[in-house]
Amino acid sequence: MKIKDIELANVSRFRGELMGAAMLFIILFHVPLARSDEFFGLRRCGNVGVDMFLFLSGIGLWFSWVKNPDVWKFYKRRLLRIYPAWLVMASLYYMPRFDWAQGDYIDLIGDIAINWDFWLHDELTFWYIPAIMMLYLWAPPYMELVRRNGMFRWLVALPLMWCILVQYVTPIHQAVGHIEIFWSRVPIFFIGINCGELVRREAKIDGTGIWMVLILFLATFSSCFYLEQVTHGRFPLFVERMIYIPFTITLILMLNRVFRRTPKWFNRFCAFFGALSLEAYLIHDHFVMTYITPYHIGYWPTALLTIVITIPLAWMLQKALKLVVRV
Repeated sequence: MKIKDIELANVSRFRGELMGAAMLFIILFHVPLARSDEFFGLRRCGNVGVDMFLFLSGIGLWFSWVKNPDVWKFYKRRLLRIYPAWLVMASLYYMPRFDWAQGDYIDLIGDIAINWDFWLHDELTFWYIPAIMMLYLWAPPYMELVRRNGMFRWLVALPLMWCILVQYVTPIHQAVGHIEIFWSRVPIFFIGINCGELVRREAKIDGTGIWMVLILFLATFSSCFYLEQVTHGRFPLFVERMIYIPFTITLILMLNRVFRRTPKWFNRFCAFFGALSLEAYLIHDHFVMTYITPYHIGYWPTALLTIVITIPLAWMLQKALKLVVRV
């Protein structure tokens, strides 16, 4: 029996479901778990959800840019999608924790405006937001270069090289090594942009290629699992995040096969959660999970309760902002 071709168009078709799955992985990653637990390595692999977001975002940006390469409309649309939700949740997080009598007001404004303590001191509370805003800032010049000449896609080798320099060249490491979590995620974002044209043209991979995808997925997944379960804390994180690149791409291709076969209600749930991913990211950890974990009800009950509470809160935040801001 002939194996069905791998249709890259499914990355776009199931984009909502994939975003929902990525958000679920991130929540499972954030639920506290003892280092000695046999599930610890698998739970740590949920960190790949961030890379899924960035890869899928890169593909989506390419679609948007090819359709309308207007840099100012591009920036406006992204700003209106991210910034209102960010301002609301950053204000709710930082202002109650601020010392209004002796605190640094400039630092407070900087954290709420652009989360500048991430760039200055690697403050990871909402690190993904300043990171994605910076990547959005860089994306149009890169996409325009690629649109004019496809050879510029090879520029993606530069952030890969930069990650190595940040880790091992002492002056660079001392200057910007504190935001390694950002640098090591830059390559997958631009690889997503590069793959955008393949998805847009609905390119296909011969069905027999699924064995290559499966082998690469198992190899990268098992490598990440081993690194986290056995050697956690004893290797530079950027090494694992380089493995995340093929892990992310093959995981997405495998999930596409899954979503073609799962019930419609399950796909609708994942797509619905995916549409709330920004708001869910801002809410789930510091506004929901942090109040559940002190009760020590266990890993899976904590994860489930966090998801159940986060979804309606994220939905209400999104709906409220749509009344004020037209995205």
